[in-house]
Amino acid sequence: MEFVVNAVNPRREIVSLRLQAASAALAGEQARASGLSVLSVRPLGFSLSMPSLGTRVRFPVTLFSIELMALLEAGLNLVEALQTLAEKEPETARREVLGGILAGIRRGEPISRAIAAYPQHFSALYVATLKASERTGNVREALGRYVAYQEEIERVKKKIVSASIYPVILLGVGALVMAFLVFYVVPRFARVYDGLSTNLPFFSSLLLNVGKAIESHGALIGFSGVSLIFLLGFLLSNEKTRTKIATLLWRIPSVGERLRVYQLARLYRTAGMLLRAGIPALQALRMVSELLSAHLRPQLARALALVGEGKPMSAALGAAGLATPVATRMMLVGERSGDMGTMLGRIAAFHDDETARHVEWFTRAFEPLLMAALGLAVGLVVVLMYMPIFELAGSIR
Repeated sequence: MEFVVNAVNPRREIVSLRLQAASAALAGEQARASGLSVLSVRPLGFSLSMPSLGTRVRFPVTLFSIELMALLEAGLNLVEALQTLAEKEPETARREVLGGILAGIRRGEPISRAIAAYPQHFSALYVATLKASERTGNVREALGRYVAYQEEIERVKKKIVSASIYPVILLGVGALVMAFLVFYVVPRFARVYDGLSTNLPFFSSLLLNVGKAIESHGALIGFSGVSLIFLLGFLLSNEKTRTKIATLLWRIPSVGERLRVYQLARLYRTAGMLLRAGIPALQALRMVSELLSAHLRPQLARALALVGEGKPMSAALGAAGLATPVATRMMLVGERSGDMGTMLGRIAAFHDDETARHVEWFTRAFEPLLMAALGLAVGLVVVLMYMPIFELAGSIR
């Protein structure tokens, strides 16, 4: 692939040259190997090669942060560390991102601005964390703070997912058993009973009529089922549909309270990370607004207005309904000690553990109920299929 490279030569003249390379990062490295200071690299013309599609590849931000932090701890400077990561990266698209960040730093940009050029990969929170670290020059500490933040979020997610795995598997197996009975076994029983002159019990007759309909119109029913699955998938991929479902869930008293606590824990954790990074409270709260559900954002706007008027964060969040009793008391302690960022992190950890306990309790109570419901459903279908045989045996006796 051919690239146009704009650079500055040793005589301080801006030059433009064309280079053949597999990626923009490699083209920039070729120019630098020739003694040039690269200003920009862009592909020449339109290309259907994979690098042009690579922007859709997700950049592993957490892994990148861990590796960059390790290299900085080993004594490499920022440019050397980024160059090392770019050289070892097997994915072309990721190499291009790293090459672009390197190019920005070599132009004299701070790392936060170089990374902000890739908003599709790096969030505003990540950029703000690095930007705050530039005041002290300790990028490694900022990376460690972000990695710890992500690890806490992943820890909570893993607890919730692990608690949900068994009920989901149980529900899936139960659905497959019911589908086997209704779509395979029941139609065959319907054929056996079709020639009987005896009157079948009402529910058995109803079940067997369903079996006949499935056997007669199996293709149509199968097509309708697949279409329904695709329709549900399409609806769930729609933002408005997901918002309506979330709104309905929030209206359920016990579920809504758990969702609220989970959302508040995210707010506390993210705001705490930003405060520890040196970002002012007002700016930190503005940045976390996108993490909240839509119906909680007006409450956060009210809290922002109160903080802007000089109210303490604990009073502002409490007045806006964004603080639990535990959070309010702990924030008061944080304000007195002057370490609100650390205290918000502790509040988030407390509420995350509380959420994980409730999820675990719910799944433990839900599992036996689900097993009982599936057992009753399977047993009912089997009994309705065999009931005519029992009645026939009774009449013969």
